[in-house]
Amino acid sequence: MKPHYPDGLSNPTRRTFFTCTAVTMGAAATGAFAATPVNAPPEGKRKFMEEATRLATESVEKGWGGPFGAVIVKDGEIIGRGQNRVLLTGCPVYHAEITAIMDASHRLNPKALLGSDYGAGTILDMIPREPNSPDPVPQRARMLKGCEIYINGAPCPMCMSAIYWSRIDHVYFGASLEDTSRIGFDDAFQYEDFAKPWEKRRIAVTPNFERDKGLEAYQAWDNKKDRHPY
Repeated sequence: MKPHYPDGLSNPTRRTFFTCTAVTMGAAATGAFAATPVNAPPEGKRKFMEEATRLATESVEKGWGGPFGAVIVKDGEIIGRGQNRVLLTGCPVYHAEITAIMDASHRLNPKALLGSDYGAGTILDMIPREPNSPDPVPQRARMLKGCEIYINGAPCPMCMSAIYWSRIDHVYFGASLEDTSRIGFDDAFQYEDFAKPWEKRRIAVTPNFERDKGLEAYQAWDNKKDRHPY
């Protein structure tokens, strides 16, 4: 059952979650669906998928959200955990991958507020673009480069985009988009919709609306001498 708190954040669990997205460890839980692994990762990495699945199962059992969990790993250690908490928060973007990225970023940044101080040691530290990259900018912020993400199910387009922005090196996921569709979470159509022209998508889109006005902010960024590409 979906928890309901009329006064928003009065429940301690909700306050703790919004303060920090880190998820506490608990006993391992087994997955609900048996599957034959395809291109299974080495045994040493299997534990990460087990933890992602434990988080997903916990989310279901506690009524926090859908059956999705994720962990982010750096140098063989989990640095970020996330699980779907859409029902707990009432926010449609609190997916497992998003919360895992938030958790990992929080742990890797030594400052609570970065402000304009992009010092070494934060994920905003600049690194050169990779060889043969189509990126027009010679340097970008490090973000989560050097990390892997393990998800018990295929990421939706929103989460996959967040993974790209985070510069995560490798994605491991278990259940397919087809598996996800069978339990009522149809992410596959979004991938299909994004390939269509604006005017043929399911959600009405009006491109170039007041374009000149929108470009004013772009110009401000382009004129900023100390801008920090990310």
